[in-house]
This record gives sequence, structure tokens and C-alpha cells, in this order.
Amino acid sequence: MNRLVVGSGNIFGNLVVVGEAPGAQEDLEGKPFVGKSGKFLKNLLEVSGINIYEEVYFCNVIKCRPPRNRKPTPNEISIHKPWLIQQIKLVNPKVVVLAGSTAMKTILEVNKPISKLRGKCFNLEGIEYIPIFHPSYLLRFSQNEINNPYGLTLKDLQNVRNKLYNL
Repeated sequence: MNRLVVGSGNIFGNLVVVGEAPGAQEDLEGKPFVGKSGKFLKNLLEVSGINIYEEVYFCNVIKCRPPRNRKPTPNEISIHKPWLIQQIKLVNPKVVVLAGSTAMKTILEVNKPISKLRGKCFNLEGIEYIPIFHPSYLLRFSQNEINNPYGLTLKDLQNVRNKLYNL
């Protein structure tokens, strides 16, 4: 198919969640974060105390599905990045969650592994950016442990909630 997947959610929200690129289900529906990983992340946000309907706008670095669901190329990222930056500016959130290394490396322009930067806060032009592990990665871990990537991400999202609601 290859439908354009721009974004969804509240364009006046205080939180933007940026993923890598649309998957098969996103391509089919024309909305980001509607596949298995996206539903999992939405659930994590809600469990963390974030109202996904009132607070969150979802989008991706890449606006259409890469062939065979491969990782986006540096050229594709450079083509789509200005569009992403403009989306973030238009929503003007308090916090941006960067879900996965592609989103983190695109926005923060770093080349470190996400395991070193996840959960840390980066202030760019008055907006706080927080990288988290990609939800598809989290699906590999037990949801009963607090010290694995799933538990760490839950803590990261609770910190996001605290920033959103000034707790």
C-alpha cells in the first residue's frame, strides 16, 4: 500500500510520542501506533497515569512505511526530519518521548546506544525530550520485573507523567 501516515491524537496535547516509521497496520489504517507495538505503548502510557486521549499526539520520524518494513535509511530520515520538526513545533508540547533509537538519534543527533540515554531528559528550545526503549523491544521481556527494559520504561514514563502534571 504505502499510505502517508502523518499523525494522530490531540494536536493541542502536552506530550508528543515519536516512533520510527509506520508498520503494516499503520500503513493500512493511515494512523501511527495502531499495530501490536503501538497498542502496547499506549497501554504503558495509560498504566503510567498519562491520559492518551487528552495529552498525547503520536507521529513517526518517517511518514510512510519503508519497503519490507526495513529500518529507514539516513537519506529517508533526512528527507522526513524537517516535517517531523515542524510537527513538533506546531503541537508545541511540554515533553516529547522518543520511542526507540531511530527517533532518539534523529532528534538528538547522537550516536550513542539508547541503553545509555533512555530516561534522560534533554532540553531543546524549551521542550524536554526523553528517549525510551522501542515498544517492540519491550515485548520481549516479562512485565513482572522492575529492573528489565519493560520496568525501566515504565519508570521513564512515570517520570514523563510527573513532568506533564508537575508532580
